[in-house]
Amino acid sequence: MRHRAVRSVIELDNPEVGVPTVDHPAKSARPPEPTGSPTARRIMLGARLRRLREAADISRAEAGFAIRSSESKISRLELGRVSFKPRDVADLLTMYGVSDPGKREAFLDMVTRSNEPGWWHRFSDLVADWFQDYLGLEESACRIQAWEQQFIPGLMQTEDYARAITGHGWSPIPSEDVQRHIAVRTHRQELLSRPNPPKFWAVIDESVLHRPIGGREVLRAQVDHLLRITKQPHITLQVLPYQFSGYAAEGSFNMLRFAEPDLPDVVYIEHLSGALYLDKRADTELYGRVFDRLTVDAQTPDQTRQWLMKMRAEM
Repeated sequence: MRHRAVRSVIELDNPEVGVPTVDHPAKSARPPEPTGSPTARRIMLGARLRRLREAADISRAEAGFAIRSSESKISRLELGRVSFKPRDVADLLTMYGVSDPGKREAFLDMVTRSNEPGWWHRFSDLVADWFQDYLGLEESACRIQAWEQQFIPGLMQTEDYARAITGHGWSPIPSEDVQRHIAVRTHRQELLSRPNPPKFWAVIDESVLHRPIGGREVLRAQVDHLLRITKQPHITLQVLPYQFSGYAAEGSFNMLRFAEPDLPDVVYIEHLSGALYLDKRADTELYGRVFDRLTVDAQTPDQTRQWLMKMRAEM
């Protein structure tokens, strides 16, 4: 993933997506244990609080007043855009009619866990805020789909390939920081080798494999790496031939899907001044159709491996 921006444009603004109906809070079961990264836990906690508020027929303005804040603050909390304070959540639970000690304890435990720093926290001086949001969501995804037109996807890059991108981009990074950027990339890749890893499915434009990032030797090692990792059943790679380039999608994007019902699918689009996070159903369905078209136009996974082996033999 490229690191080229300085601010975030986040559009996680569809409270209806992926939210099942629930009983009145007095009859609700104890919230299930939250999983995934602090980012995902924050979004799940916000969604559950929103359901409790709606079941109690309380407006955002009323809820905001109860915690000495505003309607907009409740909106941001329910969308998981800001961190939670235990006092605010305790007051909201009281207002929503949640009095059972066990249920309240579970919610307050979620507050603590949602405020825990992710592994990327120690790199916060290098990683932009908007990309930290992505790292948190990526950690929790059960399926990641990537369309890339310029580089090998970050989760598939070798260290030397990543170093070539990091050290020779349009905005050069001081040499002392390059290795720390590589460490972020390497840490991200660990999610593909953990127990029960997410399904990772990438489609790349053919031009990516003809772009000599880092030189011939680096590209050769990168091709070898792709051949190794695509032997794993949860990793799929397809190459889109030149003749189909530019038809299905205007630019690179990632799609994330989650096992948790409180988390909607998210489309991530990076640009020069930040990133977009789209979770409206119309948007995610559109990008889902685009990705389907890319997989149909691209070489099959087996054909891609054969193409890579032929390319490697000719290098």
